[in-house]
Amino acid sequence: RYQHHPSTTANTMSQNKRAPPKKESILELQKLMDTTVRIKCVGGRELKGILRGYDELVNLVLDDCDEFLRDPEDMENITDKSRKLGLVVIRGTQVALVSPEEGMEEIANPFLPQTEE
Repeated sequence: RYQHHPSTTANTMSQNKRAPPKKESILELQKLMDTTVRIKCVGGRELKGILRGYDELVNLVLDDCDEFLRDPEDMENITDKSRKLGLVVIRGTQVALVSPEEGMEEIANPFLPQTEE
């Protein structure tokens, strides 16, 4: 007759439950620390501030943060107006894009039909 030995089963299970190896983040935010970054959020908000911290979930801490306001007539369009937010924490689930402020320039969307000027 088969007898159950809990210690044998426990040892076998513990060997199979090894922690998976830690994955490296594909974002290299360390090189952007203490520099001005531009953040685009999932809902369309755009922020600019000094990156003071982050974690593996891409939760970000921005200091001296400004939010760029949208045009009330066209909510897709970001205006030159901004409002001061100060020190903020942005949840990683809301972050769509992180880019350095310096060296960033807007280009024409190649997927939109070109208008003749």
